[in-house]
Amino acid sequence: MSKNSEEDDQPDEWDTTIIQTCCAEENLALQLCHYDTGDWRKCLKEMDAFKTCWAAFNNNQRTHTKNNDTSDF
Repeated sequence: MSKNSEEDDQPDEWDTTIIQTCCAEENLALQLCHYDTGDWRKCLKEMDAFKTCWAAFNNNQRTHTKNNDTSDF
């Protein structure tokens, strides 16, 4: 096995971050849906599952993110 093959088997920074959120499975389903359909609007079920997981593990507090306030627009 070449060194590049071994490096490809290791999670990159993005994968590591998603794994730490405990929502990697939901993220993968969402990404695959978008890849298959080419349209995020067709992936609402997967997006809702990811949002539900994200909230269940308090990832907004852990990652210091917040929902966008659309009232400013």
